Amino acid sequence: MEYGTIKISSNQPGKIAPPTLDPRLHLAAIVASSDDPIISKDLNGTIMSWNEAATRVFGYGVDEIVGQSILRLIPPELHHEEAMILSKLRAGERIDHFETVRVKKSGEKFPVSVTISPVKDAGGRVIGASKIAHDLSDRRKNAESRFQLAAIVDSADDAIISKDLNGIVKSWNEAAYRIFGYTSEEMVGQPILRLIPPDLHYEEDEILRKLRAGERIDHYETIRRKKNGENIEVSVTISPIRDETGRVIGASKIARDISDRKRIERLLIQAEKLAATGRMAAAIAHEINNPLESLMNLIFLARQTSANDGKTNTYLLTAEQELERVSHIARQTLGFYRDTNSPTEVYLHELLENVLTVYNSKLITAGISVDMRFNDLHKVVVSRGEMIQVLSNIIANAIDAMREGGTLSISTRNVISSAGDGIQTVIQDHGTGIKQEYMTRIFEPFFTTKGDLGTGIGLWVTKQLVEGRGGQISVASSTEKGNSGTTITIFIPFSVPAQLIEVGQE
Repeated sequence: MEYGTIKISSNQPGKIAPPTLDPRLHLAAIVASSDDPIISKDLNGTIMSWNEAATRVFGYGVDEIVGQSILRLIPPELHHEEAMILSKLRAGERIDHFETVRVKKSGEKFPVSVTISPVKDAGGRVIGASKIAHDLSDRRKNAESRFQLAAIVDSADDAIISKDLNGIVKSWNEAAYRIFGYTSEEMVGQPILRLIPPDLHYEEDEILRKLRAGERIDHYETIRRKKNGENIEVSVTISPIRDETGRVIGASKIARDISDRKRIERLLIQAEKLAATGRMAAAIAHEINNPLESLMNLIFLARQTSANDGKTNTYLLTAEQELERVSHIARQTLGFYRDTNSPTEVYLHELLENVLTVYNSKLITAGISVDMRFNDLHKVVVSRGEMIQVLSNIIANAIDAMREGGTLSISTRNVISSAGDGIQTVIQDHGTGIKQEYMTRIFEPFFTTKGDLGTGIGLWVTKQLVEGRGGQISVASSTEKGNSGTTITIFIPFSVPAQLIEVGQE
């Protein structure tokens, strides 16, 4: 017995055969349930069938579109494509994944990928075509999103890098090249350790441990190394990258160069230190003025009772001058006190001889001989106290650097330079020297290479005082064994520049 598409066999009494679905209805069910539009048309381009997905995608109901030209789905500017498609179909050709644009009932155009196959009759003659259209809108949107993200990453000011869980770089943006100096070709496939100074390699182990645990690292400030070997301060944010199952497979890293910010922070800290030191200096000056005056009076009385031409009188006179300088230094420490003494004309060699007299016992104890070559034929206009302080700071540093003795060379000569005419003083020691990495910092306040023995203000004060009188100071140094030592060159113009006099009168 046959009913519809279900056949019931009566060959075996009492048993019913399992129902058999008509293959044509099976195919129809597949077409109807497809997520992609499946359409058939004849060789004139007239639509013959239309599934639910086609209604969902294009917006036309079956009654609206069956019997209509397929051109209703094609933008006018692409109508020529249909002639090409029909030509290939008549030749029995199949068209696979042809990407084009189609139009919905609403007039909206959208991208599609169409696969078109010829439909043949029992005799093998092509009588039409079946078309499967796949909406590419989401794919295009995703692709556009990826391109947009890629463009954002590549145009970012911060280095954006990705790596796997072995620390191997997988991607490298343009800012990473600008900051670190390596091109993408040089870094992709290389270990991220190339950017980390050797003494900080342990950081990478900790970072990878946290990433494997799915943790994020926010604004971690550290040091990284450029291609040229220069270290820079960076702030890094590191996030785990997960696959579709949620498993961590790598990390994205955003590194921001914070060198300028950290430099400003250090300057602010220094400014605060200087302000605090200024307040302290004012308090010290107030507290020591009375005992200093007492000492000055005692020395004056002692001089009155000593022979004018004796050594004792000379020593007392030098002590009186030094105490006056101590009082002066206390008041002007770090430049927070403005020197009110009028500049006077002095010979620099006389000031040098005065300072060397004060340090004579130290020089003898340290086994240091002094080679003096003075050729300053003219006087310079300076504050005597300030200039003695400058020379004292430099000579004291030279003595500290020559712990094994040696020769301290001091020379003066008249020079003509771009800064004007003046006296050049060169003070050269043969001590331990200054490491090259410290040379850019030696004039910074509170920076010292002497450890607990230094305050880090001597050279800073020296530079302020020299430049405050229109002069210049430069330092050259070497730590090379057998050729170590430091040379400090000071230029002082014969007269104080007019603009500095004006500032001093304000």
